[in-house]
Amino acid sequence: MCRRCYSSEDYCVEDNDDGRKESVVVVVGATGTGKSKLSIDLATEFSGEVVNSDKIQVYRGLDITTNKMPVADRCGVPHHLLGDLDPVAGELPPAAFREMVAGAISGIAGRGRLPVVAGGSNSFIYAAMKVGRREVRLRYRCCFLWVDVEAATLAEQLDRRVEEMVAGGMVEELGRYFEADEEAGKLRHQGLAKAIGLAEFQEYFLGEGRGTAPAYEAAVVAIKANTRRLAEEQVWKIERLEQMGWPLRRLDATAVVAARLAREAAEAEAAWERDVAGPGAAAVEQFLKEKSEGHPHHHIVPSLIYN
Repeated sequence: MCRRCYSSEDYCVEDNDDGRKESVVVVVGATGTGKSKLSIDLATEFSGEVVNSDKIQVYRGLDITTNKMPVADRCGVPHHLLGDLDPVAGELPPAAFREMVAGAISGIAGRGRLPVVAGGSNSFIYAAMKVGRREVRLRYRCCFLWVDVEAATLAEQLDRRVEEMVAGGMVEELGRYFEADEEAGKLRHQGLAKAIGLAEFQEYFLGEGRGTAPAYEAAVVAIKANTRRLAEEQVWKIERLEQMGWPLRRLDATAVVAARLAREAAEAEAAWERDVAGPGAAAVEQFLKEKSEGHPHHHIVPSLIYN
């Protein structure tokens, strides 16, 4: 559904004409906002399956460090491209990821289920949803949902999450990983090289400050700072997509995160249903209803190249 009338210069089309008619829900948002939870909620409600679009979580290993959703928290929802690749293969180019996503979406839709793409790597999402780098059409019929949190509240949430990850075994996980690398005589985490935590803890495990409290504390401080910086970059890229014409439905999860920070579980759950899950489900329901009734769903796509 168009928010306003677009001219041909805006590249507004009623349907893709490249042979792909799959309807896809795309959940974007900075790290720590709750987009993974929303993707599972939507997949559960609408018989869907989740396709990961985080370029670090696509690799096997370092599940705590890369903050992969634990299997127990996935509510039985199938996940694709989550821990599937061997990190030895190296960094995955967006073009290769694009084809992997296409295969996952095709398989999910072929089973009569709803593909829900979710993750924080917006350049990967952009590559996966576009027909081609120099094209201006979307590959799929898309419903875009943006889970957003006010900056200061999100920063506090991210600092706490790092502390919880450390308490949950992140440092021990990294220790095993670095130890295996030393024994092999080489670094084997090429694909995971950009995971926040690896570079920050290298001094503690391999450098002159090996095993010292100052190196440990410096690593944790750096992880917090770099995670906050990542979130800021992700929001900037999402805002850029919106400015370029992507019809993003913003879902404000600030009250949810604030309640969690205050340890108010009941209030957090109520805010989640009121501000995020409820409006998100309503948007998807309308999106699917338009398809079943044969109404065209307009694709507002950017006329600029996104990097």
